[in-house]
Amino acid sequence: MTDREIPKTFDPADIESRWYAHWEESGAFRPDRPDAEPFTIVIPPPNVTGSLHMGHALDNTLQDVLIRYQRMRGRDALWVVGTDHAGIATQMVVERRLAADGVKRTDMMRAEFETKVWDWKEESGGTITTQLRRLGASCDWSNERFTMDDGLSKAVRKVFVDLYDKGLIYRDKRLVNWDPKFKTAISDLEVETREVNGRFWHMTYPLADGSGALSVATTRPETMLADMAVAVHPDDDRYRAMVGKMVKLPITGREIPIVTDEHADPELGSGAVKITPGHDFNDFDVGKRAGIVPADMLNMFDDEARIVQTSDGLIPNAYLGLSREDARKALVAELEETGALERVEDRTIQAPYGDRSGVVIEPWLTDQWYVDAETLAKPAMAAVRSGETKFVPATWEKTYFNWMENIQPWCISRQLWWGHQIPAWYDADGNVFVADDAEAAQRKAGEGAALTRDPDVLDTWFSSGLWPFSTLGWPDETAMLEKHYPTDVLVTGFDIIFFWVARMMMQGIEFTGKAPFHTVYCHGLVRAADGQKMSKSKGNTVDPLGIIDKYGADALRFTMTAMESQGRDIKLDERRIEGYRNFATKLWNAARFAQGYGIGASQTYAPPSATSAVNRWIIGETIRTAQALDGAIAEYRFDSFAGTAYHFAWDRFCDWYLELIKPVLQGEDEAAKEETKAVAGWVLDQILVMLHPVMPFITEELWHKMGPRPYDLIHAKWVAADAHHVEEDAAREVDWLIDLIGAIRSSRSELNVPAGAKLPLHVRDASAETAARLGRNTAMIERLARAEGISTAAAPEGGSAQIVLGEATYIIPLEGVIDLAAERARLTKNAEAAEKEIKSIEGRLGNPKFREKAKPEVVVETEEKLVERKAEAERLRAALTRLG
Repeated sequence: MTDREIPKTFDPADIESRWYAHWEESGAFRPDRPDAEPFTIVIPPPNVTGSLHMGHALDNTLQDVLIRYQRMRGRDALWVVGTDHAGIATQMVVERRLAADGVKRTDMMRAEFETKVWDWKEESGGTITTQLRRLGASCDWSNERFTMDDGLSKAVRKVFVDLYDKGLIYRDKRLVNWDPKFKTAISDLEVETREVNGRFWHMTYPLADGSGALSVATTRPETMLADMAVAVHPDDDRYRAMVGKMVKLPITGREIPIVTDEHADPELGSGAVKITPGHDFNDFDVGKRAGIVPADMLNMFDDEARIVQTSDGLIPNAYLGLSREDARKALVAELEETGALERVEDRTIQAPYGDRSGVVIEPWLTDQWYVDAETLAKPAMAAVRSGETKFVPATWEKTYFNWMENIQPWCISRQLWWGHQIPAWYDADGNVFVADDAEAAQRKAGEGAALTRDPDVLDTWFSSGLWPFSTLGWPDETAMLEKHYPTDVLVTGFDIIFFWVARMMMQGIEFTGKAPFHTVYCHGLVRAADGQKMSKSKGNTVDPLGIIDKYGADALRFTMTAMESQGRDIKLDERRIEGYRNFATKLWNAARFAQGYGIGASQTYAPPSATSAVNRWIIGETIRTAQALDGAIAEYRFDSFAGTAYHFAWDRFCDWYLELIKPVLQGEDEAAKEETKAVAGWVLDQILVMLHPVMPFITEELWHKMGPRPYDLIHAKWVAADAHHVEEDAAREVDWLIDLIGAIRSSRSELNVPAGAKLPLHVRDASAETAARLGRNTAMIERLARAEGISTAAAPEGGSAQIVLGEATYIIPLEGVIDLAAERARLTKNAEAAEKEIKSIEGRLGNPKFREKAKPEVVVETEEKLVERKAEAERLRAALTRLG
């Protein structure tokens, strides 16, 4: 076998490893067209601790489709790649590693621990980037970035200092999501709400003057140790006389006021709500509205969520040092003993858990650093309203605005050692000096001041919010920044619009004056085949690397692209992946077939000249397909892009064109043969170009197998969608031919005509144009429709299959070929069975209770089944009609 001969068996593993290494080593992914229009994407940086999952596979496949397409269109394509330092996740990994050796983080100095983290990153932190290569991601690895590298750290410091100097970063005492296990504030994204079995404790709170009592209920009775008020609705007549009076709390004896606030729902419980502003987000707001300043709000927990004394010293000593759980047991027992516990209800409640620690998150009042997000959000909203940035699908704009219009101060400090340490220093009196480095802070404080640096680090979303411009060299004025910012499109999951997209918009506009991207494409989630969300606890996750090992990266990529329908969730069925692996095999075999007939690499970019209708037709179909693909990309219709390329390659080229040209390739007319080989080679080249963005490996391999090339496929020109190559007369004739052959084949199959039987074809009422077409295409019809001659003479008497196409009727005599009576009976029986099932399904779907109670996926399956059965019944009745 020669080097260019296509092997019989398609082996993705060998091809993938070989071509990816070649592309990367040859610099194929680097932007190197200085005079070309740029096209830029920044990768949503995966955590340095991460491994490739199906969400990554979808997200990065879609980005690669865009990058490869635009690269072939001649754009100076840059796909910025890198990883996020993932503060809490990375610290957890390294601490666990140290613990295996009996070492705690607190046993060492901060700098020593940071060294351990960098060592881990060098050793194990590149797992996901290696996996992205296996997926075929054509990122610019020569410019790989990391959110803790020197350039990005410089950008982070400048942004912090500049925002502080503008008054947009400040320190404040507010409630945060506190993780008692990791002893740090965490973002909303890191909080996982779980449905758990809980209780509702109803308690009696007596009035301090002894004139009565009121009832309150809570799911967290232990927090009454820090209660500061009881709230009732201002329109609740039951409590109008009590407003302004004091309540004397059980156990602590603290006297607290009864206040009015619309947060209290008269319809819920007693209508009276205990207010613990230091340990509940809603209560915090109620407390502020009641005039309690955060500095005066009582705190009853330490950083491990154990009971500590409040500032008024009223918590009994027996409770101090207890965990939340133990304090609850002791408090409920004491309430019951004193008669203050009225009753207990079992109730399902929503509880917040740390997604990594697995412990209940505590709202905790601490001093943290905040960004004035409300101010930064205004120009970020204006950019979307003006069209400077658009969301696709546009429905996500509503989600973006809903959050931005109600945005809260952004807590950016974390109590960790790994991350960007906050560039703030304190003197002995607590005065803060924010500067780029210690020397600059010292100059601000004065020579004699002893300064201590803030030990906290920044939230990782702070540094990743700078990603679109910090990765391009900002704050330095680099050529890459000037050319590639703003970027063209951000491809991301809708679930991080708040946490990342919004913050990139705010930071990008604040520091560059421009929104960081023109388009935000939000894709859906990859779900299990039954529609459930994938999770390790359910055991229904799918490993993309396992899929690649089994079916190849091209098959996985094609599945992701074909199933991505403008943000709808994807139900991942392995049968679809297997089907697209079969498509890859079909393409491989088509190339082998072509090579076997001497069809090789095209020598022209433009279509070759052609005289035969079939060749002119396939050239036109190629151009139409390229136009459709261009339209699909312009509208971010990934499913349409994949589907269009698939059907052209499989249906038009493999199933029809190669079959239609066989008689020519096997014939004696050398001129016709050479024309056909040139056209077939050109079309196959265009198919490889069209499929390359989605299936880069197999297409690059076949590109080189088909003949010597001056360049790799990754740098080939995209198909020229020149409409003047579309010849309508050739298209009409070949479409007619395909319809006729297809109808004859379908009729024979439905009537159980033996596959090898050659039967005469009689034509009635044919126009002159149809007669001419029949004359020009007789050889193809006879070969592909198993016809034994075509005649305009009357068909013999007896049973026959009759096909109406246009004005003509095509008759295939069947007397003596099949048992006509048995076929009629079989078709009738099957049609009636299908129609009976249709009525049953329609009855089920017409029942409101079925639609109300059935799972959504069951309703969809039932609707799909109805469509299938209707098509089956229609096909069977049509076959009966044809059986004259």
